[in-house]
Amino acid sequence: MLIPSIDLKGGAVVQLVQGERLAIRDDDVFRWVRRFEHFPKVQVIDLDAAMGNGDNLALVRQIASALSCRVGGGVRTTDRAKELLGSGARQIIAGSALFRNGEPDLAFAKELCDAVGRARVIAAVDSRGGRVVIHGWKTALPLTAADAVQALEPYCDEFLYTHVDTEGLMGGTNLEAILEVRRATSRRVTAAGGITTQREIDELDTLGIDAVVGMAIYTGTLDLDVPRQGGTV
Repeated sequence: MLIPSIDLKGGAVVQLVQGERLAIRDDDVFRWVRRFEHFPKVQVIDLDAAMGNGDNLALVRQIASALSCRVGGGVRTTDRAKELLGSGARQIIAGSALFRNGEPDLAFAKELCDAVGRARVIAAVDSRGGRVVIHGWKTALPLTAADAVQALEPYCDEFLYTHVDTEGLMGGTNLEAILEVRRATSRRVTAAGGITTQREIDELDTLGIDAVVGMAIYTGTLDLDVPRQGGTV
């Protein structure tokens, strides 16, 4: 399944290369909301909240009222998770807060799971150079993505794995790295990071892995208007 991504920064839809360089900004957020309305799942990430620079909660509420969303960005407390779910999100995505002192923070993972229910928790595990990275991909931890998902599995219903090495570069993703995560857990896995072509989406779909796509959609490289079979929606 293809899951389009809406990344919010300063009240606009943006796409960043490697999480840093601004490549695309579109102030017409609801043009994309309308375009994605037929998708059963859409991913919304509040980058301002993730970076500790305010938030786009009012906009998230509007989007979540129109689309079936999973929402992440700044989920550091159970109160924030409940706030997002109360805004209409179907699931919340937690990332950096699930790690402390170089290892999975199982106490917080359990607290989050107990507070909102395991079915509503997606654990984001990002990897660069074979190691988990947090804090906007700037802090590398001494564990692999497979290590992380094995530890966090009891406290979430799904994992979002981002292969940071290929994120935003439009050169394709790393299927083997994704499969290592898939083999490490019995939970559902969604992959992100450089997924560019329908062929990649379909290949992941046959493996039971959903694909989050951003840059390829916003640049027009992936044409959502062409009817497809299989793993498009």
